[in-house]
Amino acid sequence: MKPRSLRAILGPASALMSALALMLVGCGGKADAQAPGKAAAQKPALTVTTTTPQIANWPRTLTATGNIAAWQEASVGSEIGGLRLAEVLVNVGDRVSRGQLLARLQSETVQAEIAQTRANLAEAQAAGAEAHANAERARQLQTTGAISAQQISQYFTAEQTAHARAQALRARLQADELRLSQTQIKAPDDGVISARIAAVGAVVQPGGQELFRLIRQQRLEWRAEVAAPDLGRLKPGMKAQVTAPSGAKVPGTVRMVAPTVDPQTRNGLVYVDLKASADAKAGMFARGEFELGSAGAMTLPQSAVLTREGFAYVFRVTPDNKVQQVKVSLGRRLGERIEITSGIEPETRVVAIGAGFLSDGDTVRVVEQTVPTP
Repeated sequence: MKPRSLRAILGPASALMSALALMLVGCGGKADAQAPGKAAAQKPALTVTTTTPQIANWPRTLTATGNIAAWQEASVGSEIGGLRLAEVLVNVGDRVSRGQLLARLQSETVQAEIAQTRANLAEAQAAGAEAHANAERARQLQTTGAISAQQISQYFTAEQTAHARAQALRARLQADELRLSQTQIKAPDDGVISARIAAVGAVVQPGGQELFRLIRQQRLEWRAEVAAPDLGRLKPGMKAQVTAPSGAKVPGTVRMVAPTVDPQTRNGLVYVDLKASADAKAGMFARGEFELGSAGAMTLPQSAVLTREGFAYVFRVTPDNKVQQVKVSLGRRLGERIEITSGIEPETRVVAIGAGFLSDGDTVRVVEQTVPTP
């Protein structure tokens, strides 16, 4: 082939390649020009509703734990020993009244002793009457000289001895009758039986053996352990509420704040009288709250607060519909709302629901609807 014919073929081909290159450069420039526009037009990450903190008057409380115990327990026992229990009339949990018969000891031995003492007393009274008559005759004959002074003195001494013996036997009879009354074990006060040691047939030991234990007047108290710095905030007469293990709420009133603090735990005891309730039992461990009055609180719904790595956050909505993560401090909780003590202002708009799906700096679509205040 001739050189001229080769140039004729290659010329149009190179021109076509140059045109294609120019078209590609132009398309690339247009794509680059459209990229910033697409980046700028970011779509919202989530549609959210907003709320603002609400100011409410909330009660101030102090939380504590402690044991429920009997206000006072009376130990009921026998004042005499050596007798067998003939009858036991009450059991644990029974409510009793003051003077009610709880148990009875065998009394035949004591009754026999009383009968013997009465017989001895009758004999002493007869001897005393005879000695008194002899002494009266001696007084009448004392001035006549019919009997000697020594014999008169013997008559007077015999009269005094007989009188003293009769008095001693009367005292013995009273003691025996008292022992007979002590064979009946009676309740010293109104209350409920919390323990029973008495068993029919057992011989009561001398020295006042305990037979029953009685919660006086069925009164229970909550012995709350409170840290020393908080003891000054509590006064007698303040209201409290104890949560029993069953979940029931038992109202109470502060009776006394202990004057001392445990040097080991640095806690002091606060004694709270509890209202009678079937849910509170002596020996239970319970949590409770003391009512310290009320104070204003800036609150948010709990759904607006997010906890991450041990800290609390809310998402503040900026004017350009972006969210900003803000750390806040929490206070009291009441129902579905929580107190915010610091971190935001009362007029701050925050995300009400769905904070867990957001990240700092996300763009959101705001629905103008506020969460109603309870």
